[in-house]
Amino acid sequence: MPDEEVGRVYSQRKLDFAARLEKLLQDFSKVLIICADNVGSQQMHVVRADLRKGPFAEILMGKNTMIKYVIRRFAASDPAYASFNKLADLCTLNVGLVFTNDEPKVVRDTLEKNKVTAGAKAGALAPVDVAIEAGPTGLEPTQTGFFQALGIATKITKGAIEIISRVQLCTAGEKVGSSEAVLLTKMGMKPFEYGLKVVNVFQDGSVLDPKVLDISDDDVVNLFLQAVNNVSAVSLKIGYPVQSAVPHQMITGFKNCLALALETEISFEAAELAKDMIANPGKYGGGGGGGGGGGGGGGGAAAAPAAAAAKAPEPEEEEEEMAFDLFD
Repeated sequence: MPDEEVGRVYSQRKLDFAARLEKLLQDFSKVLIICADNVGSQQMHVVRADLRKGPFAEILMGKNTMIKYVIRRFAASDPAYASFNKLADLCTLNVGLVFTNDEPKVVRDTLEKNKVTAGAKAGALAPVDVAIEAGPTGLEPTQTGFFQALGIATKITKGAIEIISRVQLCTAGEKVGSSEAVLLTKMGMKPFEYGLKVVNVFQDGSVLDPKVLDISDDDVVNLFLQAVNNVSAVSLKIGYPVQSAVPHQMITGFKNCLALALETEISFEAAELAKDMIANPGKYGGGGGGGGGGGGGGGGAAAAPAAAAAKAPEPEEEEEEMAFDLFD
């Protein structure tokens, strides 16, 4: 506790708590702010045991006023710690602090996987929507008053209450009414699951939304590659050189220079090979098959006149003029 507060004596328990919190602030770079509504002590023991196995993290629960006071004093002790005032502002309602140097996503998954089913309590906020399907309830006809109070249409079938149509009793984020809580208890329904929930992440002086933890390294790489491709495409279209488009521009420029060299007398070292391949295809294995084909073609050309001569019809002999007259 601060020395300037003369005359005030703090208990040893508070002094130990303040020293522990300051040590955690110095030793750990990442802090997860968790909501502990409807979480029992036994459930907290299970979570702490899981964190001791790995990933390593330490949970600190306490009074918000005490936590805020220690954090603000720690932030004022050094200008480099001024960003911890943001962490103090997050300590409201029923929250706790989880200190770690490991990957926050892994710690978050470990904290939130431990859940306990529980029944609905009047006045509590419903974490999920709750509905009762149409069908028999197993309740006696004397219990129809609960259904009538909630405006649920029912009928008596074989000595039991039966709901005619599906009815939604609770909506996520809204308070559970006393009649809804009693009805769900009578029907033996435990629709809610409670556990620790990460509401904020404090890292390197910044406050992050827990949804950021769902972004993987592959997602970041894919987004970066997509942005680089877009920049390269724009650069190639407008002719403005950028680093990511330089390889494509160099290849395109070489193709243009090679095409110009092949059409003109201009030449350069890289174009000599292409010109030589065009001028002497047989030297590189090209035209060998074509030469054979040409020879075959020559033989065919020689055989064609012979075949034509053989098939040519013999000319008919002209009939000799007869030396007589019909009127002789």
